Amino acid sequence: MESYDVGSTEVPLLEDTIGERFARTVAEHADEEALVEAATDRRWTWGELAADVEAFARGLLARGVRTGDRVGIWAPNCAEWTITQLATARIGAVLVTINPAYRTHELTYALDKSGVSLLVSASSFRSSDYAAMVAEVREYVPSLRHVVLLDTDDWGELLEEGAALPVDAVSRVGHDLRAHDPINIQYTSGTTGRPKGATLSHRNILNNGHFVTETIELTAADRLCIPVPFYHCFGMVMANLGCVTHGTTMVIPGPAFDPAAVLRTVQDERCTALYGVPTMFIAMQNHADFASYDLSSLRTGIMAGSICPVEVMKRCIEEMHMEQVSIAYGMTETSPVSCQTLMSDDLDRRTSTIGRVHPHLEIKVVDPATGETVERGETGEYCTKGYSVMLGYWEDAEKTAEVLDADGWMHTGDLAVMREDGYCNIVGRIKDMVIRGGENIYPREIEEFLYGHPDIEDVQVVGIPDERYGEELCAWVRMRSGAEPLTAEAVRAYCHDKLAHFKIPRHVVVVDEFPMTVTGKIRKVEMRQRSPELLGLE
Repeated sequence: MESYDVGSTEVPLLEDTIGERFARTVAEHADEEALVEAATDRRWTWGELAADVEAFARGLLARGVRTGDRVGIWAPNCAEWTITQLATARIGAVLVTINPAYRTHELTYALDKSGVSLLVSASSFRSSDYAAMVAEVREYVPSLRHVVLLDTDDWGELLEEGAALPVDAVSRVGHDLRAHDPINIQYTSGTTGRPKGATLSHRNILNNGHFVTETIELTAADRLCIPVPFYHCFGMVMANLGCVTHGTTMVIPGPAFDPAAVLRTVQDERCTALYGVPTMFIAMQNHADFASYDLSSLRTGIMAGSICPVEVMKRCIEEMHMEQVSIAYGMTETSPVSCQTLMSDDLDRRTSTIGRVHPHLEIKVVDPATGETVERGETGEYCTKGYSVMLGYWEDAEKTAEVLDADGWMHTGDLAVMREDGYCNIVGRIKDMVIRGGENIYPREIEEFLYGHPDIEDVQVVGIPDERYGEELCAWVRMRSGAEPLTAEAVRAYCHDKLAHFKIPRHVVVVDEFPMTVTGKIRKVEMRQRSPELLGLE
């Protein structure tokens, strides 16, 4: 049987704009809690949130923002982020979400490339002086006419300007919007090369948020803790828009991830669902006070963003009460999710696969060299097609054509295997595959094996240049608290007789942390570059 599958069409696609769907949820749940900012104890009902969204949307119109104009947001998680997201959607302005880790060079590129006319920005956060950086880049971004700095008078002044507009100003604009209109530009994390702006429509992201949360059966009775960054699709689509489509309460534990703050928020707010990337769950599970928190309110959640270690998932189920936890897989360019496990799946499927195809989508696994669909059980490139595929990279037809073929298939660059039952597993990136002496090696297999070592907290495996074999394996290892650093000899001894000889890492680097993006994606390119120096092999 070929590695091809198509999702259910039993539940119809939403054909609303984000604003229309938000209005419907507000009408149904006006007096119920919509948004909680735990760090400040600020709270909104759906009715109160709608009023603040309307006021900010009017302010944007008063500043000259029109449908199709780009509005940027550069800030850590906060209530104003969510308000800005919904307000721009109400008037059809395209929200450009900017990584809070960017600095002036990257900020300039994103603002200028997308032609941002108004920027909502944090004034500062931790050691970052956002206001100073914005002031520095303004002369290089001719399109940027307005800046609204949070924690200053800027926000209130914009609201005052909007109050002078007719009361129906926003609804008149919203009436002319369509679900297929572009509404969001999300810059990819840029682990290699320049970041690319994936352009997404109302239909793309509203439906994806809807089906992600439909799969874990969120309702208006649920409370979702959201420690993942809003600037990324995990936060703004799978969380915020998923909650909007189901009337679920959005709970922000803090501006950036802190394991203690998340655990405390779940406990105090009695959250029923929790999102996170694997590194977040690892940090929570290994927190010194983990056992002291009452997490009994949890029932479900999603782990995504990178491949999920089996042992970490098992602890989510057994120790965090997330018996109905789901793994979701996707990428920014596909809004993002295209595969997800079900709550009814057995433990094997929920801990060793990424699930099966999402509703209204198609997936296939192809030979990267020929493009032919491979048989189930064989490794190839994962591709997906359907409503979730982006409109394209913003003003970059050449890069779009590299990943989106003439038949509408998005080529992800991920290596996958589709099982006989249609469930898939990601075994690595095409670029991560290691070729050692002619043997194709998928680092994920070795990483999963090494997770079983009692002294290893986390591990990543990369290929580095080798004169004899072309490439050799190097394992980057993070040790559990109190454990002695492992030597390469000790790791090889652990692998002996359990892995084929060519899969046993020759080199080991013990580190305190891995290089990664803000969204928790491991930067294996940087690991490959740094390994020879750390090992003294240059």
